[in-house]
Amino acid sequence: MPLPPEEPQIHESAQGPRATSASGRTAPTPRPVPGPRPAAHPRPGRPGPLRPSPPVQRTPHDVAAKPGPSGPAAHTAAAPAPASPQIQLIPASAEGALDAAEEAVDLLLDSGRAPGEVLVITTGEQHPWATHELTFGEASYWAQHDAGDDVFYADASAVGRATTRPVVVVAVNSGPDSSAATVLPLALGRAGALLIVCGDPQQINSVLGAGV
Repeated sequence: MPLPPEEPQIHESAQGPRATSASGRTAPTPRPVPGPRPAAHPRPGRPGPLRPSPPVQRTPHDVAAKPGPSGPAAHTAAAPAPASPQIQLIPASAEGALDAAEEAVDLLLDSGRAPGEVLVITTGEQHPWATHELTFGEASYWAQHDAGDDVFYADASAVGRATTRPVVVVAVNSGPDSSAATVLPLALGRAGALLIVCGDPQQINSVLGAGV
């Protein structure tokens, strides 16, 4: 008696359709992804997800400070311009200019000026102090100038070597006409705060102009 044909057995691994790749290999059945997918990594050139920045603690100084200009121009603008010395004119004749200068020095010292802050210049005859000190030699004379401890007296020939002092007093006591024209501009350059000129107002104004 012929045996009935065997019934095909269904294996568990063959349940359901399977996807076949182009290469002929059997691809596994895709599984469902539970929950939302994580954010993809940002690609170059595209902004990624924004993250909150940590809070920045500011001090009152940081809040009040404002950025100012920088660079050489800023420093130049902030630097104060040097002030020109004040000029005072004491009318005096050529014969009385030296006495007027002595009175001006006394008033300066009485007002609190230190002796080393005053330089006295004569356009003509030298002051008696300078004449006396020069008898000991120029080295001793200029050493007292460099020490800066007392009022220093110089004539027109020595004013170019004298250094700046807060107050310069000029006695226009005769001398050649060109002497005042040479000494007064130099004396103005040596005066740090105040220039006092004792002499003929017309002659002084012609040299210093509107500055007097």
